[in-house]
Amino acid sequence: MSTRPEKLFPLFAELSGLKGVGPKSAQAMGQIGIEKPRDLLFHLPYSVIDRRRRDSVLDATLPDTVTVEVEIGGHRPSHNRTGAYRITVEDSRCAFQLVFFHARGDYLTRVLPEGARRLVSGKVELFDGIPQMVHPDHILKPGEEDDLPEFEPVYPLTAGVSQKLMAKAAQDALTRLPEVAEWIDPAQKSKARWPDWGDAMLAAHAPKGAADLAPTHPARERLAYDEFFAHQLTLALARARLQRAKGVISEATGRLQSKVLKALPYTPTGAQSRAIDDITRDMGRPLRMNRLLQGDVGAGKTLVAFMALLVAVEAGGQGVMMAPTEILARQHLQGLQPLAEQAGVVLEILTGRDKGAERKAKLAALARGDIQILVGTHAVFQEDVHFADLRLAVIDEQHRFGVRQRLEIGRKGDGADVLVMTATPIPRSLSLAQYGDMDVSVLDEKPAGRKPIKTAMISTSRLDEVVEHLRGAIAEGRQAYWVCPLVDESEVSDLTAAEDRFKHLRAALGEGVVGLVHGQMPPADKDAAMAAFQSGQTKVLVATTVIEVGVDVPNASIMVIERAEIFGLAQLHQLRGRVGRGSAESTCLLMYQSPLSEAGTKRLTTLRETEDGFKIAETDLEMRGAGDLIGTAQSGLPRFRIADLEAQAGLMAIAQTDARKLLTDDPDLTGPRGKAARDLLWLMEQDQAIRLISVG
Repeated sequence: MSTRPEKLFPLFAELSGLKGVGPKSAQAMGQIGIEKPRDLLFHLPYSVIDRRRRDSVLDATLPDTVTVEVEIGGHRPSHNRTGAYRITVEDSRCAFQLVFFHARGDYLTRVLPEGARRLVSGKVELFDGIPQMVHPDHILKPGEEDDLPEFEPVYPLTAGVSQKLMAKAAQDALTRLPEVAEWIDPAQKSKARWPDWGDAMLAAHAPKGAADLAPTHPARERLAYDEFFAHQLTLALARARLQRAKGVISEATGRLQSKVLKALPYTPTGAQSRAIDDITRDMGRPLRMNRLLQGDVGAGKTLVAFMALLVAVEAGGQGVMMAPTEILARQHLQGLQPLAEQAGVVLEILTGRDKGAERKAKLAALARGDIQILVGTHAVFQEDVHFADLRLAVIDEQHRFGVRQRLEIGRKGDGADVLVMTATPIPRSLSLAQYGDMDVSVLDEKPAGRKPIKTAMISTSRLDEVVEHLRGAIAEGRQAYWVCPLVDESEVSDLTAAEDRFKHLRAALGEGVVGLVHGQMPPADKDAAMAAFQSGQTKVLVATTVIEVGVDVPNASIMVIERAEIFGLAQLHQLRGRVGRGSAESTCLLMYQSPLSEAGTKRLTTLRETEDGFKIAETDLEMRGAGDLIGTAQSGLPRFRIADLEAQAGLMAIAQTDARKLLTDDPDLTGPRGKAARDLLWLMEQDQAIRLISVG
């Protein structure tokens, strides 16, 4: 399997083997990701020019592109080199002008000799009532008309590559289309009325009008589906691989879980109970669990995760909970400590800060099985960390973890189940693209007793009023966050923004009342500032967005977000979720600088009107697009060349179902459709998937 099928070789050859492509233009095409003939196939035209012949420019509604046969009349060179060189020409019904700037007369008299007939094609506009074609795109002699297509595709370009060259190279790449068998489910294909792969390629590169360019056109839709299907097949293979690596059966006895549930001052929500049941059931099976726990801010993910960790301990094994930062790991420790005491289990933390003898002792206890639940950062991945019997790994704040890391964790414990938690509500289409290899549990209910957060918009010109409001709240014993904007990407100016605000508030509210935390601080100072705020020693915490994820101070009931209009919706929602965790009424003040842009207004009003993270995420997706929403660079989100995650979200769900079904029916992809699917994976350069099949 690990060698590319021979029929695909021509598509993976050198670019410079294509018509018109030399080393220089090949290098230029490389700038936009075109490195071989296959890439040209997926580089589709975004527009089309109608070059059909007309009798006369009078038949067009100007301005428009017109193709017409003319007789060449007199030349009127300009007096200076930069002026307009005009040539009068006549079609079957009227005269008009061809206009050239910076023209060389000798060249034009040779190409357009007086009295000759030529086919000209270009944009015609009216100038002082006279139709003019400035710099025709095409000038052809009689008999050369066949060189001009009736419809000319317009491709996205890069410096050093002309439209003509791109079209010629694409046409040549299309001559190399191999014969491939069909990888799409036949019922799906006929229902959607999609063409075969090769026909779809030919049609997509030969649009005849705007309708042919739409994502809903059968040819384009089919090619988009192929991308989604290849992607979902890769995820499904990773999922099958995780599951095939024999899981360990962790039978829950309920002994420890019931102790914790009895001690809780509230009853878990229906969504929490369902998630706990799903996880307990998965862990009791011989297949490895690979589940995503998706819940909005404050939906109670920690309890669900802890119950899952208890299943591991009840079955005689160990569990680990991993967080992306030390602050979060310590916070998980604080959140889990009282629950662990109720259950009577041994809980420890391991971070990069553990050194020397202390670290050695922890590692020895872990290897002996004395530590039952470990909380940690990426330090848990290090070579010298060994578990006696790791049954479950819980990973917090997933989007910094791709499929590859999920496979990696599995190596720490043979057959360890994996539960991933994310507090970022993700629209379904994106969660399929990112987590298509996982089963999903959604916590979509708020625990009882969480009060709604009052959200208000206020202009930065009223800063003094906000500070006064804060003074009153502090006098009543309340605490507040004050989030400063990221002014630009340079951390230096972000720092000044936060430090200036800190000084301003300290002067207004008094020494010792205001704390500061930002990304440039040494970890120990950051923790100290957080601890002072958590213990209530400082009343106001000025921060850059480092507090976005997971910080929990129940007494903090005011959130001020300065220049809220420059934050993304999801981020604003996360920040707001830092308050409203205690018994006090909470407020979130969105301070904006006017005038607000239309997008800024929509973001802030959406936030003011709803606290539903999933609704907010859908709006965010509509407004910003998939790549921005989770930051394509670190999101593990694939980049599709043809498919559009927002416009074609429905196709992604079909692709997931289809991919999982194909692998259930044909796990090694050796049947007729399975073999065709292998061709698709090669075509789409899904090397990871190809490795999974060859190893699997």
